Amino acid sequence: MDLPGLWEFPGGKVEPEESPATCLIREIWEELSIGIQICKPLTPVLHAYPTKTIQLIPFLANWESGTLQLTEHAQSLWLSPQDLLSLDWAPADLPIVKELQENWDYFLGLT
Repeated sequence: MDLPGLWEFPGGKVEPEESPATCLIREIWEELSIGIQICKPLTPVLHAYPTKTIQLIPFLANWESGTLQLTEHAQSLWLSPQDLLSLDWAPADLPIVKELQENWDYFLGLT
């Protein structure tokens, strides 16, 4: 846990021969014990921290099965897009938060 106390979206490293979507499905199962269905890719984020550069490849997904159980995280929250900035986010995750806030109606098919 490189950024203790900051909020991050769940996910992890893409393994060799694994697509980003397959990686997210696996990571969500490992971290949260739930099955998801990928719905839509979001804009990838490349972020340089002082000691490393990371790329986040986010997706919208539906919760399909399982009961949420945290295996690697201290807590979880479900928030509406307008409430996301009430949390202290890791810098790399902020562009994803902003994309969700700015496009939520579009993602829901309302515009």
